[in-house]
Amino acid sequence: MSMHPALYALFQFAFFYPMVMAFFWMSGGLYYFFRRERHERARNDPPPMDPAPFASILIPCHNEAGDVEDTINAALSQRYPADYEVIAVNDGSTDDTGARLDALAAANPRLRVLHLSRNLGKANALRMGALAARSEYLVCVDGDAMLDEYALHWMVWHLVSGPRVGAVTGNPRVRNRSTLLGRLQVAEFSSIIGMIKRAQRVYGRLFTVSGVIAGFRRTALHRVGYWADDMVTEDIDISWRIQHDHWDIRYEPNALCFILMPETLRGLWRQRLRWAQGGVEVLLRHGLSMLKWRKRRMWGVLAEYVLSVVWAYTMLGIMLLWLLGRFVALPEPLQVGTLLPRWHGMVLALVCLLQFASSLVIDRRYETHVGRNYFWVIWYPMAYWLISLSTTVVALPKTLLKRRGARAVWVSPDRGVR
Repeated sequence: MSMHPALYALFQFAFFYPMVMAFFWMSGGLYYFFRRERHERARNDPPPMDPAPFASILIPCHNEAGDVEDTINAALSQRYPADYEVIAVNDGSTDDTGARLDALAAANPRLRVLHLSRNLGKANALRMGALAARSEYLVCVDGDAMLDEYALHWMVWHLVSGPRVGAVTGNPRVRNRSTLLGRLQVAEFSSIIGMIKRAQRVYGRLFTVSGVIAGFRRTALHRVGYWADDMVTEDIDISWRIQHDHWDIRYEPNALCFILMPETLRGLWRQRLRWAQGGVEVLLRHGLSMLKWRKRRMWGVLAEYVLSVVWAYTMLGIMLLWLLGRFVALPEPLQVGTLLPRWHGMVLALVCLLQFASSLVIDRRYETHVGRNYFWVIWYPMAYWLISLSTTVVALPKTLLKRRGARAVWVSPDRGVR
């Protein structure tokens, strides 16, 4: 069967894009590891700061009664060589989060609590916390996350090590692993998210800091106007604007933060759709301004994201053409015989397993017994790419139809099986 040249080109792009990106991430991630990480100091022996500055940990909270005590206790247990403060922002919680925070503050003078009367969104809560903070160096943590005891030291060390370092992102680790989805996400954060951040640091700029753990220089935040309260994912937006202002963003894998992830399909879908929508929002708002020559270091990040959107709609077009061919007699050059992977699928599977093996080499440094979760990665390629495809296809029209200027408020996420 002779396929139409345009359709053949789409098939080639649909196949080669995931494979090329996997090699792109692997090469950059392994270079970063062998060049920067392998001979780095141990996680429990961060580099000294002389003198170590006063620091602020910001924790925005909304209906976090079940997890906020663990989060606050981890923040108060940092092995930091100087004084620091913890600021919890209760953003209009409807449960007893506020009362629990007040009780913790009464027992810990290092903790301050800000109560906001209604739910105005994470971006607004972060802004209020930043304005109340007494430090130039801010480390922001989600209300259900637990900082490793050396995380603050590693984050602040980056911020003080260079005058143009505007932000630093840490290394989130999934701590709920009781289901298949939980174990899949352990592999994802290691072999995809961590690998991508390493590769992006090698090739140019980061697409985004991790919203669950990120450090900022207050001066950089002030110059760009702090977090935007009309963006679904404030972390992607602030990352692009800080780099747009010529600040550097670093990645610190030793700054561990243990997080809860969705363990139901509905919860995972809502989370990934929000991430995809946030990416589209940032692309539409800042994409054209990134084409200027002065912003050329962002071109790699911009091209990577645009290509991912094009790939998603290419796959959608191929699927629709296949489905249409089941009911309508299409001309032979436009016929799609099957969507089931043949030798292409075997090649992609081998590439993905090679990527997992590479991440396993890197991850042994940060987590023991991580290999036991890699049995589950045989399910990963189909799950990851199908979710990425579906959420991107839905996110673009949803973003285009969104009312401009609408405030992005808190929606309590799925935090795993209790």
